[in-house]
Amino acid sequence: MKLPRDMTGVQLSKGLAHFGYAVTRQAGSHMRLTTQQRGEHHITIPAHKPVRVGTLNAIITDVADHMGISKDDVISAIL
Repeated sequence: MKLPRDMTGVQLSKGLAHFGYAVTRQAGSHMRLTTQQRGEHHITIPAHKPVRVGTLNAIITDVADHMGISKDDVISAIL
């Protein structure tokens, strides 16, 4: 599945709530999200408009690896 090109950091954080991620803190333009599913996991996402494709790919890959699912599953869940 193709990565979305116009996703903002806020949209991404709302989409990742499907996997149990919640904003634990925000410093400037970066949000720290944490989940307790499958063990504690932290990710930092920029609150930019839009999030760069390489950054989005790295975040999605990190979430997919932690959850033990494919990147396509993560992309379809956050859209």
